[in-house]
Amino acid sequence: MTDVLTQVLADLAAEGDRLDALVAGLDDDGWHTPTPAPGWDVATQVAHLHWTDEVALKAATDKAAWDEVVLGAIADPEGFVDEQAYALARRPDLLDRWRRTRTDLRAALAAYPQGEKMPWFGPPMSATSMATARLMETWAHSLDVHEGLGAPVEDTDRIRHIAHLGVRTRNFAFGVHGLDAPPDEFRIDLVSPSGDVWSWGPEDATQTLTGTAGDFCRLVTQRVHRADTDLVADGAEVERWLDIAQAFAGQPGEGRSPR
Repeated sequence: MTDVLTQVLADLAAEGDRLDALVAGLDDDGWHTPTPAPGWDVATQVAHLHWTDEVALKAATDKAAWDEVVLGAIADPEGFVDEQAYALARRPDLLDRWRRTRTDLRAALAAYPQGEKMPWFGPPMSATSMATARLMETWAHSLDVHEGLGAPVEDTDRIRHIAHLGVRTRNFAFGVHGLDAPPDEFRIDLVSPSGDVWSWGPEDATQTLTGTAGDFCRLVTQRVHRADTDLVADGAEVERWLDIAQAFAGQPGEGRSPR
């Protein structure tokens, strides 16, 4: 297991633990508190995380079980994922199931052969890429739960992995909107929660992006409208990217309305 994978798995565990601690003491009414995602309450958010962790575990350990999931998704491409979340959200043992699954997934990713890739709904993924994707989604859905429950959430430097993924998926975001990706790299400088500056791209790039890492990560996970961030774009292509950025696989979501 590489040092990078070790760190991502540790940060994934910490994000899961933070959400776990928030929901563990909820009563039935609390579990059914609405969140910013239309039609999704707290239980649905956790159920979605559990289901996706479980599917990732199948992708890493059980090809036959993974193939069965793919067939279900093909049969109902629009509603399959949501239906799994709605069904699991009704289970009284949801939290215990999620705890076991996310623990098992981390162990499977830690043991996954280095250099090999597992199947996924998009391109095949290495263990590090899968762990980063699970970290991103756990963090993003945790934001929804925190907001629904009116609980403050403090950013940590664990979001560096999410920021890196947001930068790496720039060309994907253009492609999923049917647009040609810019030929040149952008210079991106983001202020981390601890105050350091995280940078990507050449210093002499003609198009730049600056702001806080927290706002950038919320933007690329579509948890905030661009107008409600402190991000500053210099260049027409960066401007366009901020309107379509997404670090997650699949088709573009509706995003969030301005506050």
